[in-house]
Amino acid sequence: MNQVSPLPLGGEGPGVRGFGVRLLRDDVQDLSQLSMSEARKKTAKKFVISGRVQGVGYRFFAERWADQLGIAGYVKNLWDGTVEVYAIGDAVALEEFKLRLTEGPRSARVTGVSESDEAVDRRYIRFMIENGW
Repeated sequence: MNQVSPLPLGGEGPGVRGFGVRLLRDDVQDLSQLSMSEARKKTAKKFVISGRVQGVGYRFFAERWADQLGIAGYVKNLWDGTVEVYAIGDAVALEEFKLRLTEGPRSARVTGVSESDEAVDRRYIRFMIENGW
C-alpha cells in the first residue's frame, strides 16, 4: 500500500491548514506520459484515510469532490476510526481525488492515506455515502 506523508509548511505539495503534502515519488504516476485512451480508461482504487476523519464531515467532503470529478463509488466510516473510499474513474480524476482526500475538510486532520488497486465494480454508476460499521 502506498502512503502519503505530511510535511511542515513550506514542503512540497499543496499547502493545507499549516502543512503541505508530499506524495512519495514511487506513488505518483507521470500522467503526462499516458496516452489519451489510457488517461480515460476507468480504473478503481481503494483509499483508507486515517487521522481525525470521522465526525468532521469527511464523507460529505469526499462525496462532493467525487461528484465534481466524475468519480463513481462510495465512502464509508470503518469501525476502527478510519474512512474507506472506493473510487472508479480515469487516471487523472483519481489522482486529483487522492490529493483532495489527503487534504480533507477543514475540521479533519488526515495523518495517512493508503491506496490499493481494485477491480472495477460496474454496479457503481455514481458516488454515494454508504453506511459504515
